[in-house]
Amino acid sequence: MLRRTRTEREDSESTLLGPDATRSSASAGRAREEEPDEFRTAFERDRDRVVHTKAFRRLKHKTQVFLNPDGDHFVTRMTHTIHVTQVGRAMARALGLNEDLTEAICLAHDVGHSPFGHTGEDALTPLIEGEWLHSAHGVRVLSLIEPQNLTSEVLDGVRAHSWRIEVPPRTPEGWLCRYADRIAYLTHDVEDALRAGVLEYHDIPTRALTTFGATAREWIAAMIRSVIEASHESGVVSIAPDDLDVMNELRAFMFDRVYLRPEAEAQKNRAIAIIQDLVGYFAEHPGEVPDSATAPEAESQQRAIDYVAGMTDRFALNAHDRLYRPRLFD
Repeated sequence: MLRRTRTEREDSESTLLGPDATRSSASAGRAREEEPDEFRTAFERDRDRVVHTKAFRRLKHKTQVFLNPDGDHFVTRMTHTIHVTQVGRAMARALGLNEDLTEAICLAHDVGHSPFGHTGEDALTPLIEGEWLHSAHGVRVLSLIEPQNLTSEVLDGVRAHSWRIEVPPRTPEGWLCRYADRIAYLTHDVEDALRAGVLEYHDIPTRALTTFGATAREWIAAMIRSVIEASHESGVVSIAPDDLDVMNELRAFMFDRVYLRPEAEAQKNRAIAIIQDLVGYFAEHPGEVPDSATAPEAESQQRAIDYVAGMTDRFALNAHDRLYRPRLFD
């Protein structure tokens, strides 16, 4: 058996990682200084902290596309996160980037998601100034609600993992999470839509099939390969332009045929009403919000938003049913 300490592994990064990789020994640090771990690097420590949070555990009962699905094989936020992490690590290893930092960012990237997927963002945005974003809430969760004192590189990757965020990630590993997220959700959202009968195989855009292959496994492999080759050639994390065009075409198709289909809109409106009802109730009853579900200094509206944003789909449905279902006897 070997006994490899943190300092030995940090030293090995200088030879194992490429010149553009983020070294754990060069991290910008944490908000509060800590003694380094004897065996784990800073990014390994962050990875471990993320997977032990309650917010991470709740991902298993949060929606990816289909709201509170009955089937056992639909993708949840948890399985999506695992997919993103696998894709991110594969690309990081091939490109000589920091696998541990990539893994930590990918595992943490969706911990701020509200119930009912992106519909939760639409429900919560009217209740605050500006736009409610799951990426920003993820940073809030990991910094204030379940404070983990993560490195700034991991928090930055969570903040900027969404392509909607204009200020991009400051590390190449953060960029890998952006691509891994899109590769994972496009591939498995198509599979879920086929499983649900929303799409038929012949509906899939022909360019996607001729470019990436006939199966989800082929798609993932082809997209990963495209990122690796384009990034190696350009020196920055990127994807081949032609492949990006096909991915964008596929994404537009999914919005038209799956995400924004009429049946989904009806579900979306119901989910928005549930979330906004719950926020209204808990804002009026802040004492019913567990202290562990919000930040200590939060006022009543923010307490309610933090609490509801952290709920799983089924917890939100059950809470709404308990609070708003008509009762025959009081």
